[in-house]
Amino acid sequence: MATRHIISIGDFDRSGIDRLLDHARQIDSKKYDRNALNGKILAVLFFEPSTRTRMSFESAIARLGGTSVSVGSVDACSMAKGETLADTIRVVSGYADAIVIRHPKEGAARLAAEFATVPVINAGDGAGQHPSQTLLDLYTIRQSMPIDKIDVALVGDLRYGRTAHSLASALSLYNARLHTLSPTGLELPDTLATELTNKGMEIINHDSIEEMIGMIDVLYVTRIQRERFPDSASYFNVASSYRITPELLTKAKEHLIVLHPLPRVDEIDPRVDESPHARYFEQSRNGVPVRMAMLMDVMQ
Repeated sequence: MATRHIISIGDFDRSGIDRLLDHARQIDSKKYDRNALNGKILAVLFFEPSTRTRMSFESAIARLGGTSVSVGSVDACSMAKGETLADTIRVVSGYADAIVIRHPKEGAARLAAEFATVPVINAGDGAGQHPSQTLLDLYTIRQSMPIDKIDVALVGDLRYGRTAHSLASALSLYNARLHTLSPTGLELPDTLATELTNKGMEIINHDSIEEMIGMIDVLYVTRIQRERFPDSASYFNVASSYRITPELLTKAKEHLIVLHPLPRVDEIDPRVDESPHARYFEQSRNGVPVRMAMLMDVMQ
């Protein structure tokens, strides 16, 4: 049987997503085998900073009876000596039963999958894809409402934001309508927008949060990613473009939920944390059952 990798949300059809989310819900209700991955080893290769994704994967494997190993950082592994990513993956495949990788270069996870002899899960590759984040985003939405035909707004860095790219692609499977708002130069890439419209997705571009806040069911906010910009001047030109406040949310639908992949900087006022609309810390917690389901999917 071919090795099962999860590199892009495009690796799933709708039924595959629903099946995994159903499994995550079962895990969330404590109905799972705590020794399902007993004796299994997960290699955690993170070449970019991470708190939530890394710790939730490590928590996920531990809760299933397995263990994790890592190299710490790029400086701590042989890639600092000039070893190629392909050779690193070949070597690590001999030490673990699956690999979860985060890398600053788009396409790195797919390259890793070509050389791995064990399953590879993409935990974020540059401005490319972040499928595990998208699955937990969908799981969080589904806790509040059916996903079919909802209106979702993506706000912030839509050019480099891999979480926004993956989520938009997944939502096209659920006949959702997409609303976008971003600083000039950080719009949704034309190639992705074309792909989505060809799938029948309606995309509405907005000039302000105020004009769309009453139309939407989900407000998905992303930070402006300083690390993706070529220089500081370019970043500061667009930083702090949008800010979600409690006052703004008074105009929202009662059932609106606010999501954010975190970390946030100043794009969401801390006062929003106490709002019934805020779901981003719950969203972060949902990474554990969703990633447990993913690990069981590729390692059993």
